[in-house]
Amino acid sequence: MDLTPAELTVLGLIIERPQHGYDLERVIEQRGIRQWTDIGFSSIYYLLGKLEKRGLLHAPEGSAGGKSRRVLHATSEGRDVAARVALALVAGPQPVPNPLLVGIANLPLFSEQDYAQALRARLTAIETRITGVRAAAEAQAALPPAAREVFSYSLSLMEAERQWLASRVQVPDDEQD
Repeated sequence: MDLTPAELTVLGLIIERPQHGYDLERVIEQRGIRQWTDIGFSSIYYLLGKLEKRGLLHAPEGSAGGKSRRVLHATSEGRDVAARVALALVAGPQPVPNPLLVGIANLPLFSEQDYAQALRARLTAIETRITGVRAAAEAQAALPPAAREVFSYSLSLMEAERQWLASRVQVPDDEQD
C-alpha cells in the first residue's frame, strides 16, 4: 500500500500525537510543512477521510463532537504502512523536479547580466527563507525529533543552495559601476 507525501505527512502527525483536523492545521502551519509538501488547508479533512477509509486511522468510540472534532488515532496497520513508506523514502534517493534547473537549462534565452541579476534575486530570497525557517524552528518549544530533522535537512539544503548562488553571483556584470 503506497501513500502520497501528503498522506504520509498527515498520518505521521497523527502517529506522533492523536488529534483532529484543526489541530493538524495548526501543527502544519507552525512547522512550515507546506514549504516541503502539498497539503492545502481544505485538503486536510479529505486526507483524513481517505486514510480512515483505508483503515490506517480510526476515531475511538465516544470521540468528542461532530466529524470535524473527532480525535483520530493511527491503527497498527497505519503505523506499519507509514514506517515502511517513510523508511523507503529515507533510504532511496528519488529525483525531485526542480524549476530552477528548468530555468538554468534555458540559459541561452537571456543575457549574462539578466542571469546574474536573477541569481542575486534568488540569493536574497534564499537568505530570507533561511532566516524564516530558523526563526520558525527556534519558535517551537520542544520539537519532536522528526521535526528537528526536517528543519535541519531543509536548512542544510538551503545553505548549500546559498553557497552555490554566492559563488555564481560573481558572474561578471557589465551594469556595475
